[in-house]
Amino acid sequence: MQALHELVLSIGGNLWNLVIILAIFLGIYYGLRSKFIQFCLFPETLRIVSAKARRGKDGHGVSGFQAFCIALGGCIGTGNVAGVAMAVVAGGPGAVFWMWLIALLGMVTSFIENTMAQVYKVKEGDTYRGGPAYYMEKGLGQRWLGVLYAFSMIVSLGFALAALQCNTISASVGESLKLPAVVTAIIVTAMVGLVIFGGVKRIAHFAEKCVPVMTIVYLVLVIAVLAINITKIPSMFALIFSQAFTAKAVNGAAIGTIVYQGLKRGVFSNGAGQGDAPTAGAAATVSHPAEQGMFGVFAVFVDTIVVCTATALVIIVTDSYMGVGLEGIALSQYAFTSTLGSWVGFVISLCIFLFCLTSILSNYYCGESCLAFLTNGMKGRTLYRVIFVIAIFLGGVISVDLMWDIADMFCALIVCLNMISIVFLGGQALRVAGDYIRQRSEGRDPVFLASYVEGLGQVECWKGED
Repeated sequence: MQALHELVLSIGGNLWNLVIILAIFLGIYYGLRSKFIQFCLFPETLRIVSAKARRGKDGHGVSGFQAFCIALGGCIGTGNVAGVAMAVVAGGPGAVFWMWLIALLGMVTSFIENTMAQVYKVKEGDTYRGGPAYYMEKGLGQRWLGVLYAFSMIVSLGFALAALQCNTISASVGESLKLPAVVTAIIVTAMVGLVIFGGVKRIAHFAEKCVPVMTIVYLVLVIAVLAINITKIPSMFALIFSQAFTAKAVNGAAIGTIVYQGLKRGVFSNGAGQGDAPTAGAAATVSHPAEQGMFGVFAVFVDTIVVCTATALVIIVTDSYMGVGLEGIALSQYAFTSTLGSWVGFVISLCIFLFCLTSILSNYYCGESCLAFLTNGMKGRTLYRVIFVIAIFLGGVISVDLMWDIADMFCALIVCLNMISIVFLGGQALRVAGDYIRQRSEGRDPVFLASYVEGLGQVECWKGED
């Protein structure tokens, strides 16, 4: 068993090294090729997000804003609270700089994958499905690649990482409220079951109501901590930038740890290139694929530049990362309670509960979409739901390191597969974006048809029949 564990760690580590290389390559290559479209279109992104949030749903499926909330719910979870704490402890304040860098580069990757998911989505009843598995088959013509991706997605996000979120809830909320792990697991499992058996629309409605509220509450607490420690803020930012490039002390490998922890946390948290956001985004009803691409850009911005940064700043400004003997969720909670008092522990626990719950629901939907791809329909959905619910319960009551490391390995695999696909499909996404920009420059609200862009693959929607 020990040998298997070491093998999994070795494979996972090598895959994550490849992920970081691909993430940087894609961010720089397509950033330069698109003239950094993620920044040029950011004002338009804010306009689209604001307009869609007010307008709500129209047509089939879910609204673009609801799909954005599902995707953001999948990003905001353990990575933003526990993961950032681990990165700061391991890499020091300088890790935050590299987290920012990979997020800014990852925005263009997120734009491409979300745009392609819309281009190659398929109709299922009154909803849509799509994501990397679908554009691997229909855009690249490589179904085998989509099958490998879909299977890995179900194993990693569909089961193991969703169970990890429940484990986090048990460790945080259960500890805060003095509830046994089994009681917390039963509560989470019951809530998840009630939502997922209602289908994607119930997930969308839950995410639309929950994600904005929990994010705002969390950020208000962060602002309160920063306000109390306002005199430390200049030195805090000085630490972030100075320690990003300078090894602190005796260990010459320290700077490598700083860079690696920051980059890996940036990739893992914002999910750019992972494929969960485009899987959720493909369900949206939008008039142009580039719209959902911009939602993808905004999701990365909110997840990493806003929420992950907020967590990191609280940990750094309170000096909680130095010698308190805590890590992960416990360290993040300590950073808040050491400044605001023990009462805030309950509120933070509630935020963590909602963060993780929405992540579980988003992970479920990604797994369901991949199941639909594998079975060419929804054969086995009920069985998948039952197994998923059981996995959530088990994740809340047991802790098996090997299972988490296997999940991490498969997660790195799906990112690698998706990023390799983006290398070949990025040009199509930029042509679709060019069509959107052209129509906006003509003073129109962009509407897309597949015939507007040359070189697309097997497009099922966007032919003008809907």
